[in-house]
This record gives sequence, structure tokens and C-alpha cells, in this order.
Amino acid sequence: MSDAAGVALGQLKLLALDPDDLAVISAHVQDARVETGDIVWRQAEKRLVVGLHRLDWEQTLSGEPIPGRLIAALRFDRVLACKSRNIAIDAPETPLELLGIEFYPAQEAPSGSVVLMFSRGGMLRLDVECLECALTDLGPDHLGTGDADSDDLGGLA
Repeated sequence: MSDAAGVALGQLKLLALDPDDLAVISAHVQDARVETGDIVWRQAEKRLVVGLHRLDWEQTLSGEPIPGRLIAALRFDRVLACKSRNIAIDAPETPLELLGIEFYPAQEAPSGSVVLMFSRGGMLRLDVECLECALTDLGPDHLGTGDADSDDLGGLA
């Protein structure tokens, strides 16, 4: 089944243009699994894309005994610069867990910085012309159940 936009029912497609919208997206991607190779900085396009395996919070809140995961894409547009800390970009299979996303406005609106906080102290800081973020679910992650080996993410799985 799908809605008028062609997105399967139960799959999210969210857009954030202000800090309140970004807080909603942050809640949906909390505890998402990311590999560093799935973080793509497209400088010429002023875009950062993060492929992730997010928890299906709707399924979890409905009482399902084993939480499922969804494959999703998180996209930031109008990105002027992307800087990382404690993320081994040269090791593409390094697992991370996305803990949250925050926006810090600059003195001259609408620009500012978006900070993505990861497990193990990893961070990405995006300097943006304005806040423009999208979260799109791409489908179920049949391999990504909630019972994964906790050693993969330093006990944070």
C-alpha cells in the first residue's frame, strides 16, 4: 500500500527547515547504526548524505517484542563545510551509532551549524547557509533486528 506521494505506508519522509523540525528528525534517528563509508560529503553539490539503519520506533512503541530497523537516508543541503572529530573516515566499515542532531544558529540568520553526535565521541559539524534536512525511509532492514552483537557498537546496540 502507498499514499498519494508513492511512499509505502509506515515509512517516513520528513523535512526540517527549523530547529523544531530537526528535533523531530533527531528523535527518529536516535540510536541509528551508521558505517563511516555511508557518510558521503558531496562538496560540489553542497550536500551531505548519511545512509543509516534506524530503529523503527513506531513498531517498538506498538509493543513488538523484537524491534525492527529501517534503511533510511538523512540528507543535508546548502552545506558550506563539513568537519569531523573522532570518526575514521578512511575506515569505511567502522560502525557508529547516531545519538542525536542539533542546530546552532549563527549571528547572521539563517546560517548556522548542524552537529551530528555519534557514539565514542564522534561528531560531524556542518556549516550551513540555512537549515535544510530530509529523512527518508527506503524500506525495511531485514537483517537489522535489535538483537545484534553489542560488541559492534561498544555495548550501545
